[in-house]
Amino acid sequence: MRESAGLEQIVVIDDDYAMRLSCLQALSKLGLHVETCEDGAKGLNSVARLKPDLVLVDLKMPGISGMEVISRIHEIDPIIVIIVITGYATIGTAVDAMKAGAYDFLPKPFKPDELRMIVGRSLQHRRLLLESRRLEMERELLKRRFITFVSHQLKTPLTAIHQYLDVLRNLGDTVEVRAKSNEWLDRCLKRTKEMREIVDDWLTLSRMEGGMLSRQRVKVDLKPIVLNVLKTYREMEEANDVTLVPQLPGDSCLVRGDHNCLSVLFDNLIANAIKYNKPGGQVTVSAEMGDGEVVIAVHDTGVGIPREHKDYLFDEFFRVRGQGHTATTGTGLGLPICKRIVRESGGTIEVESEVGVGSTFRVRLPAYNAQDTNENQKGDPGDFGAEDDIDH
Repeated sequence: MRESAGLEQIVVIDDDYAMRLSCLQALSKLGLHVETCEDGAKGLNSVARLKPDLVLVDLKMPGISGMEVISRIHEIDPIIVIIVITGYATIGTAVDAMKAGAYDFLPKPFKPDELRMIVGRSLQHRRLLLESRRLEMERELLKRRFITFVSHQLKTPLTAIHQYLDVLRNLGDTVEVRAKSNEWLDRCLKRTKEMREIVDDWLTLSRMEGGMLSRQRVKVDLKPIVLNVLKTYREMEEANDVTLVPQLPGDSCLVRGDHNCLSVLFDNLIANAIKYNKPGGQVTVSAEMGDGEVVIAVHDTGVGIPREHKDYLFDEFFRVRGQGHTATTGTGLGLPICKRIVRESGGTIEVESEVGVGSTFRVRLPAYNAQDTNENQKGDPGDFGAEDDIDH
């Protein structure tokens, strides 16, 4: 259990009393909790008890050597930062200490300011290690939660599909049965579509983590992309009693990016605008050029987003509850994927929303510049628009 909660803790292991006292006085002025030990055995006991942030250890001590102390400290906690202090400083001993796991090396004699400087730098390294560990733990927890979530989301439609098909297999062949069969087959197709969307989001998340989302940075015209997405959702438009209205300029809307990623971006935004709309509502997609950028706005007249939820919209797995959102399905990955695509394309995405009035998602992307010679031709240009090149 850590003592002096809130203070970063340091253990000084040195058989020289004057050195221990000097370190204690110099480091206490930094507001650190310092504990000193005269040999390796006592030092290791202190390390095991305190789990300190940093250890200063002398290489030449009676009993347990400094090198062995370094090795055993890392067995206790591999991210405790170790600074070697020694009056027998050579390049060879410094190299050996670093190989053993020391972070830095300070030859004796040294001034208090030198000690404080190297300790400050080492503690900053420790903070970065702790933050990295925390983020890694959060990432692993997120993965476990997502696996559990996806397993549940896949199990539900799979069970329904199995039940429909099992019943259909045992039905006779009459007009009524054929009508019911078509209805249940439609339900099965709807369920398989839901499963495909879940798997697609899962695969896209994996690509996001692997830094493989945007594969190309080439000249792309956003106008045909948006029109194609709107055409795709004409059936959904009628089923949801929503009108799709394009307000696009006559000229091209050229940006630099990945064709497939940008298709996914506007597919997600337009699909959401339809899903979260009201019967008789409208989705307007507009575009304008200006000041070196292309601005695409997807506006809906839907249920809107509560103010307290807006800060979490682009967080992975977050889904708005209530206010007309309870009937919708999804993994909560669509908007995080959109944000990542926009960021990798050098742009920004923002949202304005009012409950009961509607929402507007505005994407700003740098306009294509013919003078830019840094066009990235990664991948096969022939893959543009391939449906399975990137998953929604």
